[in-house]
Amino acid sequence: MDCFGSQLKNLADLLNVQESDSDEDQPKSSLARMGPGDLGPKRKTSNSDAKSDEINSKNSKDIWDEGDVIEGAEFDDALDPRPQPEHEIVYRQAVTSEDMFLQMGMKHAGTASCEDMIVKIKLPGTQLADINIDVKDTFLDCRTAKYKLGLFLPHPVDGKNAKAQWDGNQEKLTVIMRMNRPYDFVNF
Repeated sequence: MDCFGSQLKNLADLLNVQESDSDEDQPKSSLARMGPGDLGPKRKTSNSDAKSDEINSKNSKDIWDEGDVIEGAEFDDALDPRPQPEHEIVYRQAVTSEDMFLQMGMKHAGTASCEDMIVKIKLPGTQLADINIDVKDTFLDCRTAKYKLGLFLPHPVDGKNAKAQWDGNQEKLTVIMRMNRPYDFVNF
């Protein structure tokens, strides 16, 4: 019972907080003075030397890396008064008779089974000679004298092999792009 009484007294001493400003209350051992910043690997003291080596390894005239700039950001112009034309994104898949009737393939009606992305852009009052189009892997830029469309694509595409078709009667530009997704081998 005496053991229990001494443990209870020690517990009461721990829970009894007395505020004082003296240095005697501060921890004396180095382990007791450790904080959250002392955990983990120690930092290098010459942090500025590592940064200067990194800068020297690059071309000194480069301000940023090519990966730091979002693709299509150079086409974004808030001061351009031209409106965005009406457009829609449609997906297309190559369906064979085995897919349709026998359901032997892995294809389904979702966009994950589509091979092509089609962007239809309505450009009223525009001629074919007035259209400038640029297709990158994740961005489509279409400009005319009246309209400007900067469209970030929902899936990466093969921009080098994209095809564009102009329908003068409907004044509509159709851009067909093959999608380049990393896990297409699972779907096909």
